[in-house]
Amino acid sequence: MKNIRNFCIIAHIDHGKSTLADRLLEKTNTLNQREMQAQVLDNMDLEREKGITIKSHAIQMEYTARNGEKYILNLIDTPGHVDFSYEVSRAIASCEGALLVVDATQGIQAQTISNLYLAVEHDLTIIPVLNKIDMDSAMIDEVKDQVVDLIGCKHEEILCASGKTGQGVEEILEAIIERIPEPTGDENAPLQALIFDSVYNPFRGIIAYFRVFNGSIHTGEHVKFFNAGSEYDADEIGVLKLKMQPCNEISAGNVGYICSGIKDSSEVKVGDTITSVANPAKEAIAGFVDVKPMVFAGLYPVEADQYEDLRASIEKLQLNDASLTFEPESSLALGFGFRCGFLGLLHMEIIQERLYREFDMDVITTVPNVSYRITTTSGDVLEVHNPSGLPEITRIASIEEPYILAQIITKADFLGNVIKLCIDKRGVLKNQNFITQDRVEINFEMPLSEIVFDFYDKLKSISKGYASFDYHRIGFRPSKLAKLDILLNGEPVDALSSLIYAEHAYDFGRRMCEKLKELIPRQQFDIAIQAAIGAKIIARETVKAVRKDVTAKCYGGDISRKRKLLEKQKKGKKRMRQIGNVEVPQSAFLAVLKMD
Repeated sequence: MKNIRNFCIIAHIDHGKSTLADRLLEKTNTLNQREMQAQVLDNMDLEREKGITIKSHAIQMEYTARNGEKYILNLIDTPGHVDFSYEVSRAIASCEGALLVVDATQGIQAQTISNLYLAVEHDLTIIPVLNKIDMDSAMIDEVKDQVVDLIGCKHEEILCASGKTGQGVEEILEAIIERIPEPTGDENAPLQALIFDSVYNPFRGIIAYFRVFNGSIHTGEHVKFFNAGSEYDADEIGVLKLKMQPCNEISAGNVGYICSGIKDSSEVKVGDTITSVANPAKEAIAGFVDVKPMVFAGLYPVEADQYEDLRASIEKLQLNDASLTFEPESSLALGFGFRCGFLGLLHMEIIQERLYREFDMDVITTVPNVSYRITTTSGDVLEVHNPSGLPEITRIASIEEPYILAQIITKADFLGNVIKLCIDKRGVLKNQNFITQDRVEINFEMPLSEIVFDFYDKLKSISKGYASFDYHRIGFRPSKLAKLDILLNGEPVDALSSLIYAEHAYDFGRRMCEKLKELIPRQQFDIAIQAAIGAKIIARETVKAVRKDVTAKCYGGDISRKRKLLEKQKKGKKRMRQIGNVEVPQSAFLAVLKMD
């Protein structure tokens, strides 16, 4: 065990974690030149296209140190985007140390700080690394000062490297061996292994990735999943190189995978403990907490008969992405589907894209919203994820909405614009402090519903991409909200309902009607689009009917002949309107998100 090191890489998005991981793999000869490609650990097409890490990836390297000893290094590469912070927490729970990568051209950003706090809470050894030092715009001394202020380490403890050229990579490997402690654990104790990830393989069932804390696991051993309570035979165990490599035993301190032919996705829970049936452990390892979804949206199959396929697809995705939650729901407009909980809008977009690519499922998504807490007049407290689940107005005593503490780090030049944006979004400034002469950190308390839609995009555009953003929940606060309904020909469309701050309702309703007027195709009859709060109509637009020119055959003659034909047409339109139904295209549901 003294020659094993488990570590992860944490950083803000785009600070070069995956590129640095590539250099580590090259330096340890884990891959030959033929297998090498950029971002080798990002194995989803989606990750490569967007240039972001979505999943944390584990890989084992072997390295001969300068002292001549051979070491096994288990690396877990983690995502940097705020929506995937749960992945980071899982990686951190199975490591003893972390490389904190900071971009020398950008300096410390919000996600750097929040991921660092996660690592410090778990008592991980932190190795600060300055990346991209080969670039002309690198501010090496300034950024070193920022890191020293943040962690309280010495200047000489900060390693300088370049993921692009490979400079300084050997020093990083030596620092991992010298500074990160060896894993603690008793090889002779009963088996305790923490599951930190799982994937679905159509041929082999569910494959779970685990880190052994105590004892050891052997091929063919009869094992038990502690919390799920189910028992299996370990058909194959092994270590994670670029491809899976079977072996006979994995002992304490190491990372590996287990195949045992599990077909039911509900039996493998990330954070569960594997133990031996013959010699079971007394208690499970304290895993990580269940994640709380921030944003809720309905996913519905395009064809009604694909409902069961959609359920199976979401269950398989959930294995790989434990932060996704879902429950069945139905809608008048869209039929049967699922109410899904996501960590943010990027997470929602990625799930939608993965459903399409990996399972060939086309889905319709409703307007995302957050969960509200309703106190009724009889004193009951309900949590409502969907505006259509709201009780009658007369039964509501108070509505509370979730608030967050937002931490924004920006250049001082953009401070005024950023503060204005936050105040427009109903934020309250708590404090601001200058990290360096031209970088300032500001903390705002604001409603979660205000940042759900387009806050992150707007923040990036007003700060020219420099501002970084991180947030965590601070509970519910009372708020003045109204339920806005959209009516088409007097019929409410439940998928377009939304709960909105009362003072913004009129403006939002008017814009929504205008947008829908552009998107709903013209029918043979007039379509009235109305926005209503309760019984009060606050905005209206009309989509005019497509009309045939019935008077074309009357040339000249008396006006009463034309009038007669027009009246006849009018009657037909009226009758048609009573039986006609209005189709709302999928683009209309999505356009509501992109209102600006």
